[in-house]
Amino acid sequence: MPELPEVETVRRMIAPHVEGRRLRAVRHRDPDRYPSLEGAANRRVHALRRRGKYLIFALEGGLELIVHLGMSGSLRLDEGRHTRARIELDGATLYFNDPRRFGRLRLVLRGRYEAIPTLARMGPEPLSRAFTARSFAARLRRMQRPLKTALLTQEPVAGLGNIYADEALWKARLRPLHPAHALGDAEVRRLHRAVRAVLRRAVELGGSTLGDGAYTRPDGEPGYFQIEHAVYGRAGEACPRCGAKVARFVLGGRSTHVCPRCQRL
Repeated sequence: MPELPEVETVRRMIAPHVEGRRLRAVRHRDPDRYPSLEGAANRRVHALRRRGKYLIFALEGGLELIVHLGMSGSLRLDEGRHTRARIELDGATLYFNDPRRFGRLRLVLRGRYEAIPTLARMGPEPLSRAFTARSFAARLRRMQRPLKTALLTQEPVAGLGNIYADEALWKARLRPLHPAHALGDAEVRRLHRAVRAVLRRAVELGGSTLGDGAYTRPDGEPGYFQIEHAVYGRAGEACPRCGAKVARFVLGGRSTHVCPRCQRL
């Protein structure tokens, strides 16, 4: 699933094609996945923002077009075999491609996210000033879950998914199974720094394109952060820090990758 770095890469590349332009129509053939989008027609796009893993087209008239890429969705500048919707603007068209059909488009009043619970309860943006170690600690200490599971809820911090949770926990030398509420102050500070560092570097490299090629940038090019993955997808390989073999196990239905020496289980 595209995570913060992938979605931010898409936002940065798409924004010049949409900001300030009038959105003429959103065309599709699936009203269940893309309900009631007619109200977006003929409204100017004031800005293209990102919140966690969501893209938000801020439209005139106090409306927002919310795009969630799902498991394999992408916004492209060219039509593809799996194009499910077209966002037509003055002088440009964006193509929403989604092979596995888990993506969603919704039109809502600004800030009214009751129909999108994950967006409504999302924590602070990790690369913003609002994401402080103190606020991070306060949110984690309310959560009676394994640490990685807590991060994936989006409540302690926005935008982390399976890849970047694994990478941040490795960088911070923390166990995915450690109870979130039991982290000490020094551990929270390490994780806070690790989350910011991993995501900042991943954005610089355009996100991660894995072996399935599900994510590519809007121009069709891959991201390159996968080259720097320390543990994610590297089971059986040597930990780049200590040389121990990276291990894989399943936590909450998700593949989890750790160094058994750096992150003692």
